[in-house]
Amino acid sequence: MKTRIFALLLAGAMTLALVSCGDQSPSSAQNSAAEGMKILGQESEKGEKYTLYLGLNDKDTFEQKISTEDAIEKANKICAAHSGGYTLFTANGLLVSAARATVGGVAETPYETVALAYQDWLCTQEMRETDRDRLSSDGRRHLCWLLDVPQLYSRRAPGNTCLSALYQQREGAAPGSTAHPLNTSKGCGGVMRVAPMGLLRFPGMDIRAADREGAELAALTHGHSLGYMPAAVLTHIIRRIVFPERALMLREIVREARDTAAELFAADPYIGRLTALLDLAVDLSGNGADDLENIHALGEGWVGEEALAIAVYCALRYQNDFSAGVIAAVNHRGDSDSTGAIAGNILGAWVGFDGIDVRWTDELELYDVILEIADDLCRAGGGDGSIDWKRKYL
Repeated sequence: MKTRIFALLLAGAMTLALVSCGDQSPSSAQNSAAEGMKILGQESEKGEKYTLYLGLNDKDTFEQKISTEDAIEKANKICAAHSGGYTLFTANGLLVSAARATVGGVAETPYETVALAYQDWLCTQEMRETDRDRLSSDGRRHLCWLLDVPQLYSRRAPGNTCLSALYQQREGAAPGSTAHPLNTSKGCGGVMRVAPMGLLRFPGMDIRAADREGAELAALTHGHSLGYMPAAVLTHIIRRIVFPERALMLREIVREARDTAAELFAADPYIGRLTALLDLAVDLSGNGADDLENIHALGEGWVGEEALAIAVYCALRYQNDFSAGVIAAVNHRGDSDSTGAIAGNILGAWVGFDGIDVRWTDELELYDVILEIADDLCRAGGGDGSIDWKRKYL
């Protein structure tokens, strides 16, 4: 279990590095000059708008003008400025809930503590690290020890939907929920951060209840049902991988998650859209067509149901090859960092830490912080009381 939890968090964090560095399959890299500005499957204006391109060669002579090492360093700096810590704050919030239930004797649901954790994340997006002393006197309740990590105080291209919802809550609005949404957004920002919900088993919370709670975490910021129902599916997939009750193939886990969501949200008018896309993702994962063709048949990933479907497709297609799966997930013309992060969550949980090539983790930003959070999740999920709960989570 431990290696799966480590791998899931690491995989989600490293995906943007693939997007930023323009990692492509050998065949597509060889053809890139002939295809012009086709990078990560994106062409012309859309590619230039959404894709970072680090050119190593002079455009006329094709001689390399910048070393590969320097290019990697530049990409790492850009990744450090733009990769998100949102999933880490989800995990921190969940661990606060677990600690208070286990040691503190205080009943706060994951939904309640994660809502507060997201307010802490918001602070890191609007403050400089040198100003964090102000947090102790701003009159708000802060939960997360992640606020003590200087590198997280960096504007990381947060989505407008997330910012708007969190600012509404700061100004007095109740946190968004499936029953009382703050907006009608079905963007993928809800599902892409909830994977840690599948890594903890809370007392009295079976897998169906955990799926529901995963949906509520997404609904904190994304109010359309297609913004939060995919989060229930992802929660189910991760939990079933990490805490297996019986031996299941990944395809069987996906179908079980799909069927459970169909039951939980049977009255929702959009559940058919989600289940149909998941069925298509499963079917396409077994055909012989090109990845780009299959992925674009599922959409571009800007909305929750498409992002999940693309991630599921890539995870099923390359379930025993982590690198191939996440490279496929980021090589298309849509929201490739989000689809890559979700695919990385699934594949990381499935293959475990040793299944991730060290080239993706050697220079990963916040590596030690990610491992510390992952270790706490592992020990909390397994009932280990050795964590310094009081200092970090109470």
